[in-house]
Amino acid sequence: MGFLDYLFYTFIVVVLFQVIYYLFILGQFAFLKQKKSALQSLPVSVIICAKNEAENLKIFLPSIISQEYSTFEIVLINDASHDETLQVMETFSLQHSNIKIVDVKNNEAFWGNKKYALTLGIKAAKHNHLLFTDADCKPVSKHWITEMCSHFNTKKTIVLGYGAYLKIKNSFLNKLIRFETLITAIQYFSFAKIGIPYMGVGRNLAYTKTEFFNTNGFMSHMKVRSGDDDLFINQASNTTNTSICFSKHSFTKSNPETTFNNWFKQKRRHVSTAKYYKLNHKILLVLIYLLNLLFWVLASILLVFHFNWQIVISLLLLRIIVQYFTIGFSTKKLNEEDLLILIPFLEIFLIIIQLTIFINNLISKPNHWK
Repeated sequence: MGFLDYLFYTFIVVVLFQVIYYLFILGQFAFLKQKKSALQSLPVSVIICAKNEAENLKIFLPSIISQEYSTFEIVLINDASHDETLQVMETFSLQHSNIKIVDVKNNEAFWGNKKYALTLGIKAAKHNHLLFTDADCKPVSKHWITEMCSHFNTKKTIVLGYGAYLKIKNSFLNKLIRFETLITAIQYFSFAKIGIPYMGVGRNLAYTKTEFFNTNGFMSHMKVRSGDDDLFINQASNTTNTSICFSKHSFTKSNPETTFNNWFKQKRRHVSTAKYYKLNHKILLVLIYLLNLLFWVLASILLVFHFNWQIVISLLLLRIIVQYFTIGFSTKKLNEEDLLILIPFLEIFLIIIQLTIFINNLISKPNHWK
């Protein structure tokens, strides 16, 4: 049996695993119907950590203040900003009695560490149920708090939400950023549904103060500059305590990066935290990436050499159709339908970029919190 034969049979196995992955893993979210959760009026502390975010706070904070919810406070954490962030916070607090400010000074032991600032904000929060977002995020509706917090109950102490990015017309980079965000969300929603929650995003995330302190907060990864969201969820979540919220009133939206260089640096920071995940989660994520990489590499080699090309094209189409089918249902849930037609191109670009990021992170460490 020749070398191309080995590649051909490997390709068949890869396609088989990918079809199973898309239908039976990502399908957990794609084909899931949103159940109407019982509306609650739990007192909630909305927590926003800001470092040099004066302009963003002026634009986005009103959408938090205007939430239609019975009892909530807004905890604004000024993380040693050197712009007018604190003054903007103080202006809003004079106008709204439910705003609490935590002014964090740089600490020699935790210099420039967002987790230190967040910990102080969480300690200052009055309520047990905490809802997190960023200073540059805007809830898509006035029912964001209601929708996210409706998923809390006696067993569910962590709620994973969707933090989308604003759409920019005629921008391939914007579509690439949103596609990466979409795939990440589909994965963490799907794995949470099968009892393997492994991450969440700080743009839209909720958990209880009790859960935070039971897990010893960020202490096990305090020295890792990033990961206040995904590393904490990776450590604290389990098969029973994590819920997902994907109702269309529960999303937040952020301004995406507009240059490839800035987005690349951002993704380098995000990817650098994955090495601190639990071992089984790291193995799963590496396998998913390797299967994606092998699928396109093997298909390309086999087609270049016209080796069993009819079967290769059939398998290629099978996998793409299953992918379109699964991701298609997910894009409708998450309002990202415009990405569907470009999926193969976006996926190939993303695979190459992720490989480049991995190599870059091996060579040098990325910079973190501003």
